[in-house]
Formats: sequence, structure tokens, C-alpha cells
Amino acid sequence: MALHIPPRAAYLGSNRQNKGLHLAISDIADSLLGGLSRGVGTVTDTLAAPFADPVIRLGVTGLSRAGKTVFITSLVANLMDRGRMPQLVAAANGSIRSAWLQPQPDDTVPRFDYETHLARLTAPQPSWPEGTRRVSELRLSLRVQPTGFLAGLSGPRTLHLDIVDYPGEWLLDLGLLDKSYAAWATDTLARIADRPEAAAFLALLAATDPAADLDEPGAQALAAAFTAYLTAARAAGWSDCTPGRFLLPGDMAGSPVLTFAPLPGAGSMPRRSLWRECERRFESYKRNVVRPFFRDHFARVDRQIVLVDVLGAIHDGPRAVEDLRRAMADILAAFRPGRNAWLTRLFAGRRVERILFAATKADHLHHSQHPQLAAITEALLREARDRADFSGARTGAMAIAALRTTVEETVTHEGRPLDVVRGQLLGSGRQAAFYPGALPTDPAHLLSPAREGAAGWLDADYKVMDFAPARLTLRPGDGPPHIRLDKAAEFLLGDRL
Repeated sequence: MALHIPPRAAYLGSNRQNKGLHLAISDIADSLLGGLSRGVGTVTDTLAAPFADPVIRLGVTGLSRAGKTVFITSLVANLMDRGRMPQLVAAANGSIRSAWLQPQPDDTVPRFDYETHLARLTAPQPSWPEGTRRVSELRLSLRVQPTGFLAGLSGPRTLHLDIVDYPGEWLLDLGLLDKSYAAWATDTLARIADRPEAAAFLALLAATDPAADLDEPGAQALAAAFTAYLTAARAAGWSDCTPGRFLLPGDMAGSPVLTFAPLPGAGSMPRRSLWRECERRFESYKRNVVRPFFRDHFARVDRQIVLVDVLGAIHDGPRAVEDLRRAMADILAAFRPGRNAWLTRLFAGRRVERILFAATKADHLHHSQHPQLAAITEALLREARDRADFSGARTGAMAIAALRTTVEETVTHEGRPLDVVRGQLLGSGRQAAFYPGALPTDPAHLLSPAREGAAGWLDADYKVMDFAPARLTLRPGDGPPHIRLDKAAEFLLGDRL
């Protein structure tokens, strides 16, 4: 092995020079020993890996209002008390002997606040927990007894389930990696041109010269107006709200990396212009915000569930449905790393093994309409699923409710029986029976007008209602009530249990 000696220590002549030589050689020795130690550690990890407890990393994501926090809380509670999990085979046949929470392996990631969220859902006056605003993690360990042929060959083993919760808005940022600032700005401005939520931002943009010298207060005003648009657009049901960190900035709030906005023009802009600085900050956002997230969190996921508020999009109209379809297709591009050279290197042969698309809030519908909701979800996410299937991942779609808030009833309306759900309305607290409208058996009746850009549904009126969590009385051994949470867990985890 050839060692390179720095020039300042390559000759002897004085005590100071001898000291420099000694320090240089010490640095080299430390470097070699450090490398050797890392090499030994790598070999040790490799040899120990087959004997270590297996780990499943489950990623949970979805766009705003999809119910990620409630899903994780209810999933963990129902894996610890499995009385309501008959469709999870390992729970039904007794293979899961016990389950308990442990400290997560990554000390640098915030812990998912399971206990606080569960306390809010099971309180005498229950309330919804706060939504996902950052990456968090939780480790649930399961003691599992193998069944079948392996039952007599081995005793119980421990399997760790590491649940990683992250905002879907951050996942949408993956699509930015393939775009230049000019392309992103052009696409964004075209998309929001007729949205009322963007009126204030577009008015400010019309009074701005992108070719003028950078004026920092002016850039901050533009970024603030664009962020206000994104916030209003998300509240109005739009899904394409990127960059995601503008909505959930955390400790980056006010930093230059979040101080840019889409501007018209390209190519011949002066070096010190506002346009050029926005371009530079856009590239910095991709480099310093988007890439680290995928490198540190997303690329390590084994199984993934994508929660989708399909009913909310249907209520908001055809354009919201089409917007959701495009957004979910962009999200699922992350599961096909071949489309991006940087992602291909990042994944290094790893791939998500199973992906479940779950339409949430199935308890807002009578069970007679659940097949229609599942079929619409399948059709809505067809493009996204095809991309994931192409990458080799097994995918599924179903309608679920991680926490059931309603009961089903049949009432008489205009002389005919009508299947409804009844629950406590959020805010007023009063009980109400609710019928959201008849979902079509053919999903094309919704998706075709959505693709065509229709302003509203022609022959139907779909509604959603905000229900408060119902007061729970749980028997020993039972987790919170749900709809198909056990079936979702079987799809995601069953083969490893």
C-alpha cells in the first residue's frame, strides 16, 4: 500500500519539522486504524446479520387529512391487543405470543408519540390527535411462534416492526428531482392560473420583474404569498402542493432554502436577478432538503402503505379527483428508482416489497358501498400501481377505517330503505345520520369527467361529514374498533409473521 506524506512533513530539518512529520504520520496511522476498525465492524455486522432479530420497516404516508396518525396508533394498539384482528392470520391462530414497545434504533429521529395519541382517542371525551408534521418512528417487537413444518424445529422468535411516519407532502417532492427550476415554475404557474386560492400570489407576481436585481424583502414577500397559496390549496382539497416543506417547514422556517417562488421566464436572465436567485435556491432545496430525506428515511423502507382520502377528493369535485390521481402517480414514481439515476444509486438494489393503497374513512359509508370505494381507489391509482408493479413490488388496494366512528342503520327515505351511517358530528357534538350519495359501480363514471376537467358532477351530489371519534368501551384484549385494519396488516406483514 502506498502512503502519501504531506509535503510539509516530507523532510526533516528542525524540531518543528520533526514534530510536523510525527503529526502527519500519526494522522495517517489513525486513518488506517479507523478504516481497519470500520472494516472489522462491517465484517462483524455481516456475520451477525443472519443471527440478529429480523426487522420490518413499514413506511406510512399519505396526503393531508388521510389519517396517518390515527392509522399508526390504532395499528399498534390492535397488534398489542389482538382481539379485533381475525383476518391477521398470525393473530387468529395464536402465532403472535406477545407484543411490546421498545426504544427505536435511531436516536436522531423523533419518537412517534403513541401513548399521547392513544390517550386522546380513548379519553372519556375523545378527540382527534394532531396530524403528521415531521418524520417520526416507533418500534414494536413481536414474539412469534412459527407454525406448520417449522413449528417443531424452532422456538419463538422476535420480530421488530419499525414504523416510519412521514408527511406525504414531502414524498411529493421526489418529482422535483427530475425537474429544472424553469420547468417546475412553468408547470406550477400553468396549473394554478385559474385557482381562486392563488389570486393574491398571482397579483403580486404580476407586479414583479423576474429580471430585476434580487431584492431580499421582495423575494420573502413572494415566498410568503406562495406559501399562503399552498396552505389554502391544501385546505381546499388540492393535492399537488409542492414544495412540501413550505407547508411543514419545521426549523427551516425563514431560511433561504424556503424563500423562493415560481417565476415566469428563463434562459437570458441576468446573473444577479431575482429569477436566477430563485433558481439557485430551488436547486439548493433539492440538494439539501429533498435528497437527505430520501437517503436517510425513504430508501430504507421494506413495506409501504399509502393512505388516500378518496371520499374527500370526490366531495371536492372532478378537478380534485384528477389532481389526486396525478399526485399519487408522482408519489409512486419513488418506488421505481430506475427513472432517476440518483435514486437508482441510492436504492442500490433494494426495493419496497409490498405497497398498499388504502382509501380511508370507510366508516363514513355503509358497508354496502365499500366495494365501490375500493374499485374507485383501484382505478384512481391505476397509473401509480402500474409503475410500482413494474418495479416488482406486490401492490393492493382496499377501503379501511383505522378507527370506526359510526354505526350503520337503514332508514326510510321517500318511501324507500336507505343505508346510512350514524355518528357524532365534530364541533356540534350532536348525533346525525348521514348518506354521502351513491357511489357508481363503474369507476369510469367518476374518472372520465375528472380527466376531462369537468367543473362538477353532472348527475350526482357527493358529500362528506366530519365525525368526532366515538367514546370507546374496550374489553380486555381488544384494540380500538376498525374496518379491515386486520386485512391491511395481513397484506403488509402476514408473510413475515
